[in-house]
Amino acid sequence: MDEDLVERYRREAAEALRVEAMRRIAENSDPEEDSRLRNISLSVVDDILPSLLARLGEVRAALDGHGGGITVTSNIETEDGLDLILDLTGACLACGAAPATLQSIKDDLESDAEIFRIRYTANLLDTFDELGREFVLAHGQVEFV
Repeated sequence: MDEDLVERYRREAAEALRVEAMRRIAENSDPEEDSRLRNISLSVVDDILPSLLARLGEVRAALDGHGGGITVTSNIETEDGLDLILDLTGACLACGAAPATLQSIKDDLESDAEIFRIRYTANLLDTFDELGREFVLAHGQVEFV
């Protein structure tokens, strides 16, 4: 019985967070432009970053709302799809939630059929304190190059 209540609360909280994130994304972006960017091939865009941002889910609200962002440091086309190396920018660098942000960005972008792999610059590890670096390396489920 208690486990059912905990699970129910978890689901309700997750849904409330999802709805709020989508509301914030809609406030800070143009939904029509985002839709266009999601539906255009990444191989034909001049600037890939807006198209990547349009492909992000709830994590985009965190990036927008907290003054953070991503940059593309490497974009290699392979037979399996795009192999991207990203970096975080802005406030994301000093945020304690950065490991979860990295994982969410990776998960969202790798769910796109055109993207083969998301990795991050090794320089990003230098922005974490020792404990944060150990945590992201042990539990982050992301790769640094």
